[in-house]
Amino acid sequence: MKKKRIFGSAVLSLAMGVSMFATGAFGATTPESQDTYRVLIQGPSAEKAKVQEQYGKRWDFGNQGFTAEVNSKQYQALLKNKNIDVSQVGIHTIDARVEGNGNGKGKDKGDYTVQASYPSDQTPWGIQAIYNDNYIQSTSGGDGIKVAVLDTGINRNHIDLTDNVEQCKDFTQSSPLVNGTCTDRQGHGTHVAGTAVANGGYDGAGIYGVAPQSELWGYKVLGDNGSGYSDDIAGAIRHAADEGVRTGTKVVINMSLGSSGKDSMIASAVDYAYSKGALVVAAAGNSGPYANTIGYPGALTNAIAVASLDNAFVNGTHRVSNFSSRGNPNTDGDYYIQEKDVEVSAPGGGIYSTAVDGNYTTMSGTSMATPHIAGLAAKLWSSNKYWSNSQLRSEIQRRAKLYDIKGGTGAATGDDYASGFGFPRVK
Repeated sequence: MKKKRIFGSAVLSLAMGVSMFATGAFGATTPESQDTYRVLIQGPSAEKAKVQEQYGKRWDFGNQGFTAEVNSKQYQALLKNKNIDVSQVGIHTIDARVEGNGNGKGKDKGDYTVQASYPSDQTPWGIQAIYNDNYIQSTSGGDGIKVAVLDTGINRNHIDLTDNVEQCKDFTQSSPLVNGTCTDRQGHGTHVAGTAVANGGYDGAGIYGVAPQSELWGYKVLGDNGSGYSDDIAGAIRHAADEGVRTGTKVVINMSLGSSGKDSMIASAVDYAYSKGALVVAAAGNSGPYANTIGYPGALTNAIAVASLDNAFVNGTHRVSNFSSRGNPNTDGDYYIQEKDVEVSAPGGGIYSTAVDGNYTTMSGTSMATPHIAGLAAKLWSSNKYWSNSQLRSEIQRRAKLYDIKGGTGAATGDDYASGFGFPRVK
């Protein structure tokens, strides 16, 4: 029986913090317990094989080494082994803020199945802006394109997402990959997914994302506390790319997460995914308005770094959000992507989208800007499936130049360190 929509009034509760972006740094302490250590083991093949036989492995990254989870005593023993190099695997942490209230009935221990209310706005300002249409009532596009959302999971039962969900996988459990589960108890991933692919629900009365006909791959890489290990994230990136090859389809990887520090496992995974034909889109970060604050993996050259725009106008264009991280001013005007460059910008301030309780809520951050671009990529690719990922990226850049951003700290005519090439739109 189809679920009915009803009006609700409860408040969605998430952890409070500065903005929607993974503000933790790689190399921090382990997210759950000081008695458990996630480690990266490197060294000669024969020595790695011995250690792997003794302690097992979680992820094997070939020449980069392999990761394992060990207790305190085992960790100390590994540190004394002079034949290998041992380092702790870093983590991501999200400190999330809800700008508005959800309308559902609170949390439980699994996917939400509560009845959903109607959204107050079916096509929020970000959707109107990227479609360049203030009167748009629904969206379309994305058919045949896979949008992999690597995040805190998704509520696969949300009425505006459930028909899109094609894969649901958890990379955070004791087994490195668990099929059929991607439960989001934090809310970030569900909100991000909605902006990219929400389809309005079976009754057409729900909210719409940029590319509602896309297939959604919900990959849970961050735990219920908003923390996740970099090896799990790297493993999920590689898995998404491999799944694209296996299924013979185009994949857009959305990562609304990041760190101030560069992680070798994730950097290598992004390069791998790009080489396999996937398009990687990542948040620029929320450490603005200062220069050279862009986070990783957005700062990588094989990822599209997305800055945030507000629903406000300065100098005749949308304004870059004050919180949005900025890139390198020394590369302004070259229209060439180097490491630590912002590439494009999109709506990220006050974004209304799907909530983890089955309803709707408002959040802000470059996390919210990123799925606008991932959705745009899926929409464009679905109409041009013969394009390579580099051709698609070039088209996104071309469209960005058509709407130059001139508002906000660091924004200027042409390619700048605040907004990148500009704001790419559907038309």
